[in-house]
Amino acid sequence: MEIHATRRDLLRATGLGLTGTMLSACGGLGSDNSSDENTGTLKIGFVSPRTGAAAGFGEPDAYVLDLARKALAGGLTAGGTKYSVQILDRDSQSNPQRAAQVANDLINSDAVDLMLTTSTPETVNPVSDASEAAGVPCVSTVVPWEAWYFGRGAKPDEKNAYKFTYHFCFGVEQFHSMYAHEWPQVPTNRKVGVMWPNDSDGNAIRAALGPLLEQEGFTIVDPGAYTNGTNDFSAQIARFKAEGCEIFNSFPIPPDFATFWRQAAQQGFRPKICQVAKTGLFPSQIEALGDLGIGVAGGAYWTPTYPYASSLTKAGGKSLADGYRTATGKQWNQQLGPSLALFDVAAAALTATGNPKDRAAVARTIGTLDVETPVGRLRWGQGPNANVVATPILGGQWIKSTDSRDKVEFVLVENSSDPNVPTAAKLQQYGRR
Repeated sequence: MEIHATRRDLLRATGLGLTGTMLSACGGLGSDNSSDENTGTLKIGFVSPRTGAAAGFGEPDAYVLDLARKALAGGLTAGGTKYSVQILDRDSQSNPQRAAQVANDLINSDAVDLMLTTSTPETVNPVSDASEAAGVPCVSTVVPWEAWYFGRGAKPDEKNAYKFTYHFCFGVEQFHSMYAHEWPQVPTNRKVGVMWPNDSDGNAIRAALGPLLEQEGFTIVDPGAYTNGTNDFSAQIARFKAEGCEIFNSFPIPPDFATFWRQAAQQGFRPKICQVAKTGLFPSQIEALGDLGIGVAGGAYWTPTYPYASSLTKAGGKSLADGYRTATGKQWNQQLGPSLALFDVAAAALTATGNPKDRAAVARTIGTLDVETPVGRLRWGQGPNANVVATPILGGQWIKSTDSRDKVEFVLVENSSDPNVPTAAKLQQYGRR
């Protein structure tokens, strides 16, 4: 479905969102660390939130980085030359200023050949901006694509706004499709109480997603943007109760949702559907809510049932999840898929470029790249614009785990963005379990 948005709406959405270790893989290669631009080492920077409010996204980083190191231990061959590979990872601390700082350090001090970054606009957008300004090719993910594209200053009529920065992720249309197919599975009065924050994610969702949901016949009850870090949501809860809202939707940072949901329970607001995004993505976030987390609905941009595999490591969905369990003792985390996909893109782009030390050439290669990853086949140049590949987000719900090793598990209830991924259940009314 086409999104009908005015130029003003898109411009209002321009802020959308939602200690480094060098990992060197230099085993028996046919070249040394020469300074000659056509030999030696390729350096890949990787920036993600390992600590801070968005730390849940970084939980699988160590495992993914280990997979990438092993896969790249033999180096890469491009243009007839073999290169060793170094991965330099940095923690953004979930802070935009820190993200920009570590990105600039990787660019200026470490001279990375390619930048990778993931998870929330607070990390991804500053890293992408630093890379674009310095002429360093960069690939990013796990920020709604409108947040990344328009949030960095692209105009609505621009189809090729950036020369060096590329992105793959779901967008507003995928959220719209998910909600439109998922929410009718539970009978409601179609009144949606929304808590969309006064940040880049919330403001763009308000401008773009709200009207789409209204076109589907949902009534949006919006008490207005709130400030991240709010500790009293009594006014919003009272409004939702007074309006009789039977669906709740929010795009909050994890601490804010935990505060709101506990206060909602205390004050008697119990919607039939509780749908959250940006939080409620990972088992650790749901477990922290105790019984209040059971029945919360969320979105998934990767699960072990995705029928795709990494072109770099050859790991499919189940083997990726099982390997993570074996290595860490933890159940799968959906960030495994897109984080590994970044390295699939990196390896494919570098090897497909005649001279991978030529940053502009690598950027041009990414712009026409076609690569298999755990989240599916990524093909740049197919739209929605030259810099972006739109990927699926599917609907699911947290239930009590049937595996004695885990407290909760996530089951898919909706797959409109990618019917190749099977569903396992129907959405159940919150509180009925």
